[in-house]
Amino acid sequence: MSKNTDSLVTIDRTDRQILEHLQHDGSLTNQQLAEKVGLSPSPCSRRVKALEEAGIILRRVTLLDRKKLGLSLTVILQIGMDRHTPERFQQFEDKIATYPEVQELYLITGQQADYLLKVVVPDMDHYQSFLLNKVTRIPGVSGVHSSFVMRRVIDNTELPLGYL
Repeated sequence: MSKNTDSLVTIDRTDRQILEHLQHDGSLTNQQLAEKVGLSPSPCSRRVKALEEAGIILRRVTLLDRKKLGLSLTVILQIGMDRHTPERFQQFEDKIATYPEVQELYLITGQQADYLLKVVVPDMDHYQSFLLNKVTRIPGVSGVHSSFVMRRVIDNTELPLGYL
């Protein structure tokens, strides 16, 4: 057993197996999951519910194929801010969170930029519109550097649970 120090929840081997299987396929029924981890359905369901209540399982999602939906351009943006104040950062974060094109947003250090964003759009024309009509109009944005993803080498949503 290991302890998750953030939530102080004990994770045993069975919990870890449950998490691994759900990360890989969130559509598993409780019956299927129970069979995979060697439990009967009732205890398996109780464990999943406990993992949800502990905040370890945040939500279940369906992953979509970007290219098949015509969202073939992924852009990594580095954003510089004019002032480093909590209010300025919060204003930026609140505004950028309203844009569905933004898949990930990180406040970073060790770079010229303050923020790193992953953006998904159909093509360069849509990216130009997103950049000029949305991002650069947010108060405080002082610089933008765009990098275009040529190919996804690793695109994984599963967390490494071997450390538990």
